[in-house]
Amino acid sequence: MEYSSHIGNPKLPKVETTIFTTVGNLARKYNAIDLSQGFPNFEADRTLMSLVNDAMQHGHNQYAPMQGYYGLREVISEKIAQLHGHSYSPEREITITVGATQAIFTAITAFIHKGDEVIVIKPAYDCYEPAIRLNGGIPVYLQLNAPDYKIDWHLFRQQLTDKTKMVIINTPHNPSGTILSKMDMEQLEAILKPTNVILLSDEVYEHIIFDGADHESASKFPGLANRTFVCASFGKTFHVTGWKMGYCAAPESLMAEFRKVHQFAVFCVDHPVQRAMATYLKNASHYLELNDFYQKKRDFFLDGIKSSKFKYKPSQGTYFQLLQYTPLTKERDEVLAERLIIESGLASIPISSFNVANRNDYMLRFCFAKKKETLEKAAEILCNLN
Repeated sequence: MEYSSHIGNPKLPKVETTIFTTVGNLARKYNAIDLSQGFPNFEADRTLMSLVNDAMQHGHNQYAPMQGYYGLREVISEKIAQLHGHSYSPEREITITVGATQAIFTAITAFIHKGDEVIVIKPAYDCYEPAIRLNGGIPVYLQLNAPDYKIDWHLFRQQLTDKTKMVIINTPHNPSGTILSKMDMEQLEAILKPTNVILLSDEVYEHIIFDGADHESASKFPGLANRTFVCASFGKTFHVTGWKMGYCAAPESLMAEFRKVHQFAVFCVDHPVQRAMATYLKNASHYLELNDFYQKKRDFFLDGIKSSKFKYKPSQGTYFQLLQYTPLTKERDEVLAERLIIESGLASIPISSFNVANRNDYMLRFCFAKKKETLEKAAEILCNLN
């Protein structure tokens, strides 16, 4: 029996191949140096890998508890309390997830109904909007302006309506490399105070902040913590993105609904990795030293391109650096990105892919979570562009 191509009513008919796949495929075709993808090209700590092996050898190979291994939830609770002064119950308010993306999708699915509005601050990582639309929600955009990418809180307030159900923030911010300040978070707290709006705070780069700045987690602010899903990623933190391991923290009333979706979406997460993470996190230096580790990589990359024609503001967090290319050309960013791969052998991500209506900011995003020799070769290419 043949089936018509028109059978069914797809929920995401306009979603095309992501920019990451498109650029990645092109980079492989032309054997380009790949500074587009947001993952390191160096190995993780062998201590962590050994801990995973130990957990497997000690028989932790069957299902973990649906909420996650309690020992890991406990150490996450202690970490948040020490860093941000907020106490989450390991039993009722923390869930281990298949990376932050699953946490974000689950939080949206648990609460967004048809017609609900969700404020999305653009440029934005590309997993937010499909999850909103799949659940019948309506993305409402607040476009930030280059090169500062700062939130205008007056404009933000104007986006709130009686249909607003959720707001999504991301700090440190991908792709811009900016961070939200204490003042930003306090303004957000004041604006949301008279509402019942849920906040989803994407904090996957929580441990990658530069120049002595602090990560202003939503969990630090009582008026935000009581309405927020904080989503985080061990994969980003510990150079193991392929392990797909993250967590979500939220007040009990929100987490109870989150777990209803979680248990039927994935039920539980890789057991031996959870055991390993629980042990590894007990040594706080494993995450506290990352700021300095990645700042050195940022500075090495920027020092390498100081003779180039690109303009930039040093990244404040994440392992991404935006470069503005207007001194070189006024062509669209996706055109330049493709040309750099084909003609120069260097891959980056065009920022228009993350903007409203693909607005061109003349910016390319480069990932500096790479080996020194990779960054050296990339910097040489960028300096030779005319």
